[in-house]
Amino acid sequence: MNFHRKLPIPKDVKQEFPLSERMMRVKEERDANIKAVFDGALDKFILIIGPCSADHSEPVLEYLSRLRKIAEEVDDKIIMIPRIYTNKPRTTGHGYKGMLHQPDPDAKPDMYKGIVAIRELHLAALRDYDFSCADEMLYPENYRYLSDLLSYVAIGARSVENQQHRLTASGIEVPVGMKNPTGGELSVMMNSIVAAQSSHTFIYRGWEVTSDGNPYAHAILRGYIDYAGRSASNYHYEDLLRVEELYEESNLKNPSVIVDTNHNNSGKKYLEQVRIAKDIVHSRNQNKDIKRLVKGLMIESYLEDGAQSVGEHVFGKSITDPCLGWEKTKELIYDIAEKL
Repeated sequence: MNFHRKLPIPKDVKQEFPLSERMMRVKEERDANIKAVFDGALDKFILIIGPCSADHSEPVLEYLSRLRKIAEEVDDKIIMIPRIYTNKPRTTGHGYKGMLHQPDPDAKPDMYKGIVAIRELHLAALRDYDFSCADEMLYPENYRYLSDLLSYVAIGARSVENQQHRLTASGIEVPVGMKNPTGGELSVMMNSIVAAQSSHTFIYRGWEVTSDGNPYAHAILRGYIDYAGRSASNYHYEDLLRVEELYEESNLKNPSVIVDTNHNNSGKKYLEQVRIAKDIVHSRNQNKDIKRLVKGLMIESYLEDGAQSVGEHVFGKSITDPCLGWEKTKELIYDIAEKL
């Protein structure tokens, strides 16, 4: 390894790029409402929605400006949590790894500039659009660079078995979604929720820490890869009832599921997200146990349909997984709100 420079600690970055008192109040209110959905005190539906990965600030903020208008229209039924995913897991390690690594996808990696860029983007979302957002915790030690800004954290399918991810999740104060692993084994996902809801003493960023346990840790169903290497879904009526049974057996707090409408649930056919989202809402309307269990959806959406290669520079088009374009997204949100 070639050591380039010592990166600043999260405390110093937070002091250099702080939240205003108004921003703190907005986030506190949003956090309370989101937690109330997960513990059943508030009857609203959550949409964790936005690009597969945040690549440039300008199109992401344009997306948020449009989403804010719709969020106000459906506020009586839906809580919108934008996806601002700033680090991207790569199965082989190759390809664009997200804004944290490359704030400019056409330039070389620069982790310090990346830390500043992702904090400034999340700050802009809260300051300008009153959105505290969701991000994936790809690197547990980096969580604290954004811990005062995030209202939702996702643990990916390749990270959910990792001890440090589970223990760090147990010390996070906002809801953390634990995805089922790529192989689909639900017991792995449930074990990760048990770990995240429990208290632990462990090493974090060079400190000995003790976590309180996170009662809002919950399941994310994202489909899986079967024994033959094919995409298989796990969002259907029977799948949801099976997870409800697993929750009953586990005695976990706040039994909850978020369904990821893309990835292996859609076979990465991004247009299928529309049909899948409607199917899940229909299942909730048919069964009170499913309605109580399924708190919301995760949807990959951007300004333009599909995906492009790095360097093509189509404004608001994903450079990672294909996403649902804005017009289809808007129609889907209105349809979900009408049927809830």
